[in-house]
Amino acid sequence: MFWKLHLPLILVFVVGLVPIVTFFLSDDVPGVAFTRDKVEGWMIIIAGFALLLGVINVIQGSVRKIERRQKGWPFAASLLTGLLVTGAFGLLSAFNVGPFQGIGRAPDGSSTPFYWVTINFFNPLQAAMFSLLAFYIASAAFRAFRVRNVEASILLIAAMIVMLGRIPFGESMFAWIPGGERWLPSLTEWIMNTPNTAAQRGIIIGAALGAASLSLRVILGIERSYLGQSQD
Repeated sequence: MFWKLHLPLILVFVVGLVPIVTFFLSDDVPGVAFTRDKVEGWMIIIAGFALLLGVINVIQGSVRKIERRQKGWPFAASLLTGLLVTGAFGLLSAFNVGPFQGIGRAPDGSSTPFYWVTINFFNPLQAAMFSLLAFYIASAAFRAFRVRNVEASILLIAAMIVMLGRIPFGESMFAWIPGGERWLPSLTEWIMNTPNTAAQRGIIIGAALGAASLSLRVILGIERSYLGQSQD
């Protein structure tokens, strides 16, 4: 019970409390800077191990899917191949083994193996992924902008004004009126700077309050889902 429950709770309480306390104390107080630097160093080390555990988890899941010939196993094989090849190139480049000298361009301007993989595989795949994401965003926007109630109508009108105000066609719509070419862009700027900024700040404040609340629950031991346990 102590090793699986009490010790993790004590560690989380101490490590979570140190950044909060040291934030409000001056570095002139003995032990503040030393304790903060030590905790931050350990956090970086633990984050590195967490990343390694994530990679191991991806490898295990992909291998299991390939062995069982589950649906989508060719994609798992592609993921595993890319992970292993890119990881091997990165490790060899980090230790400057053979032709793997660094991760950027060579001094003569040629591409190192890791840089070649990044330019010819990683960047095009990343661009393709974001291109596909654009279709999902368009689909979500279509569903959100459907006029079903007053709020959706306001959102639709504001979106139409912003989209028209961002393109030359929007400026030309009222160009026949003296000074009218600036009406729509000015209204667009007001929407973006006033109601949109206010809504964004409200969302950010709400997210910050939620994060602070969750952090306190974790530090005080109320939230224990990370231990595989439900709260008492």
